[in-house]
Amino acid sequence: MRVIFAGTPEFAATALAQILAAGHTAPLVLTQPDRPAGRGMRLQASAVKQLALQHHIPVAQPLSLRLDGKYPDDAAAAHAAIAEAKADVMVVAAYGLILPQWTLSTPRLGCLNIHASLLPRWRGAAPIHRSIEAGDAQTGVVIMQMDAGLDTGEMLLTGVVDIAPDDTTASLHDRLADLGGALVVRALADAQAGKLQPVKQPEAGITYAHKIEKNEAAVDWQQSAATIARRVRAFNPFPAASAQLGADTIKLWRATVEASIHNAKPGTVLSADAHGVRVACGEGVLCVTELQRAGGKRLNAADFLHGFALTPGQCFEPHHTHKDT
Repeated sequence: MRVIFAGTPEFAATALAQILAAGHTAPLVLTQPDRPAGRGMRLQASAVKQLALQHHIPVAQPLSLRLDGKYPDDAAAAHAAIAEAKADVMVVAAYGLILPQWTLSTPRLGCLNIHASLLPRWRGAAPIHRSIEAGDAQTGVVIMQMDAGLDTGEMLLTGVVDIAPDDTTASLHDRLADLGGALVVRALADAQAGKLQPVKQPEAGITYAHKIEKNEAAVDWQQSAATIARRVRAFNPFPAASAQLGADTIKLWRATVEASIHNAKPGTVLSADAHGVRVACGEGVLCVTELQRAGGKRLNAADFLHGFALTPGQCFEPHHTHKDT
């Protein structure tokens, strides 16, 4: 089939690669404009754009698709490109722009979305992070027929994935990206054969995965060790859980939970050795096993402590923004 693909990050690029490998043609790719990235803050093409260029696929990078919005010229040019592509279907994965009705209805078979959660749980921008943060046992991918709502369309195919106790957003992302690519290829085959069977989303169990903000990174030691450990995993690799010790900001990359009872003030370092940095929490103890100083490398606890002295009794700064969950 002729498939317009709309997506931006690595999650989407994985799906585009599988669609092309399955023999479908992509007459057009839509992706976000190049953005500054890295230490030099140079403009960098998205993962999807890089893959599209490797395959000599035309790329459009509108700032908006709304003809009545802030960037009508961008939207009009995209409108023309989409119409000219004469696509059978559009596949959308982590694109980052809202699709207006004209976009949804232009391709013959409409728009299919690859969404990384078990809808209707975790509609919205950050379903992988939020599923880990909430302590969900499972998540997955839904291929959805898009409508004008926020992830409200009918479900076409579903795949389920167990969330392992040590899964981070990075590790879970990669498994879900592979699953999403495989499922959308199946959905395209079913669409081609007229075999798609749309199912309405349940009314019960709707939750929203709000966008991850940088200010969520700061650890609140009043929370339980279990809650903090989930947040450490959910915010790996972005924005990375962090704690303040005097003038030093320390990122926490890996941590385990100890159900120890203590009388220390939350945030107090109980011990620091090659096995980890044990910190008192509102309930239980967090044992941090991988850390990073500002400007430094991610290190296991043993290597980190060679260059940064942590002693029992020291206390990380309090932070009271988040309630326990």
